[in-house]
Amino acid sequence: MSFNSGSFCSKDENFSYKLYNIFQKLFEFWGPQNWWPAETKFEMVVGAILAQSTSWSSVEKAILNLKKANALTIEGILQTPDEVLANLIRPAGYYNQKARRLKDFCNFLKNEFDSDLNKLFSLDIFELRKKLLSQKGIGFETADSIILYGAQKPIFVVDAYTKRLFYRLGLIESEKIEYNQLQSIFMENLEPRTSLFNEFHALIVKHCKEICRNKKPECKKCCLNEMCGAGTYK
Repeated sequence: MSFNSGSFCSKDENFSYKLYNIFQKLFEFWGPQNWWPAETKFEMVVGAILAQSTSWSSVEKAILNLKKANALTIEGILQTPDEVLANLIRPAGYYNQKARRLKDFCNFLKNEFDSDLNKLFSLDIFELRKKLLSQKGIGFETADSIILYGAQKPIFVVDAYTKRLFYRLGLIESEKIEYNQLQSIFMENLEPRTSLFNEFHALIVKHCKEICRNKKPECKKCCLNEMCGAGTYK
C-alpha cells in the first residue's frame, strides 16, 4: 500500500523507539481502552459515520434509538423513511445529512456487495480504502476507522488529537500536517499490527480528552510530561 509519506518515507529506529515509548507510557497510565464499542461490525460502521463532528456520547444515543426502532441493519436503514431515520439519529447532529450518508452507504453495500459487509471487508487494505473513500461523506479518518475497527486490518487512524499530541511532544512541526503524511510516520515506524494500531489510537484519544486538552491541558498530571517538547524530530 502506498501512502504519501513526504520526508518520512523510511523507518527510523530512533523515532520508532520514541513511538513505542509513548505507547507504553500511555498504556501503563490508562490501561486497555477496548475500542471500538459495538456489538456488530455494522454497528461499528454506522457509529463511525455518525461520529463525524460530534461526541461519542451523542453517537451512543443515536445508536440506541436505531436499536429500539429495530433499524440497525442494512435493510432496516433502507426501509426507514428519511424523516424518521433523521429523527432517530438526531442526537448525533447534522441528522438530515447523516441520514442520507447512512442510506447511501447501505445502498452501496446492497448494490455492490449483496448487503454483505464481510464481502467488502474481504478486500485488501488498498482496495477497501479506495472503495470507502469513493463514498460521499466518507473521508480519510472515517474510512480508516472502518478499516481498523470494523475490518480489523492494520491501518493507523489519524485525527485532530493525534496532531495535537505529537505537535506538543515536538515530534511533528505543525498541527496542519497532512493526514496521509502523519499516518505514514506511524505506518513506517510501527509494526503493522491491528491490535497495536487500535490501542494506540484509542489511547491518544483518551489522553487528549482527559489530559492534553486543547485548552487548559493538565500538564502536571501528564504521563508524557518529562518528554514533552524535549526535541523536534526533523
